[in-house]
Amino acid sequence: MIMSALDSPLKRKLRWRCRRGMKELDFVLVRFLDTGFDTSDRVVQQNFERLLGVEDDLLWAWVLGRSQPEDAELDALVKHLCGTAAD
Repeated sequence: MIMSALDSPLKRKLRWRCRRGMKELDFVLVRFLDTGFDTSDRVVQQNFERLLGVEDDLLWAWVLGRSQPEDAELDALVKHLCGTAAD
């Protein structure tokens, strides 16, 4: 996880919020922040911010596919983060 001096204040704040209690979860979240956040539309960016508000246990269950968000937009984002989104 390399923070660039060019990161916006928002991305620095989000990078901090990506730091969870679980390294595997950190990796999934930071990977999207570094590779997909800037090119995503504003709705996806807002959904990512909402996703960061979810408790770790629930978020990890979603990432593992043990459960899924009731919110369709969050469900699509989680699938995208995990590389399981339908093309």
